[in-house]
Amino acid sequence: MSNQRAEGRKLAILAADGFEQIELTSPKEAIEAAGGETKIVSIEKGFIHANKHREHGDSFHVDMSLEEAKADDFDALLIPGGLFSPDALRTNDRAKDFVSKFFEQKKPVFAICHGPQVLISANLVDGREVTGFPAIQQDLRNAGGKVKDQSVVVDGGLVTSRSPDDLGDFNAKIVEEICEGKHARQLESVTA
Repeated sequence: MSNQRAEGRKLAILAADGFEQIELTSPKEAIEAAGGETKIVSIEKGFIHANKHREHGDSFHVDMSLEEAKADDFDALLIPGGLFSPDALRTNDRAKDFVSKFFEQKKPVFAICHGPQVLISANLVDGREVTGFPAIQQDLRNAGGKVKDQSVVVDGGLVTSRSPDDLGDFNAKIVEEICEGKHARQLESVTA
């Protein structure tokens, strides 16, 4: 892991029921180990339930609802994958608006596995280099993304990854990018 320090950096983790547990916990631990802070944001307050592949996972306390959360209060955003969480988020207008604000504010956004589906529905993929779980790579292409089949793809503050197998590379990039701060390229996909 990197020696970079993320003190004073705050990561929003946007998830709903049915997220892939390791895709939330592993990056969360990486940011916290580097000195950063994390908050779980979801559609409603209470608890959200994880999956461990096809099995039920643990429950996680939601720190704030989308109604309460503001992109202004965070330095970066993480969208874990899983089969059900991205589906719930991509059809939620507040979730899409929350994600879009990070791009408008030129802040790093991290999405893994099926997480990039939220970016597709928020119209944030067109012209960007991305990756995702193999089953959604064609969806990313259809949305105008330039898909690369790599463990992690970085495009001006947008960091995407394929699956839990790639978490080592993904976590290292998350820490690096949150330490770097804002990226001018993030805004291009919103204003283009």
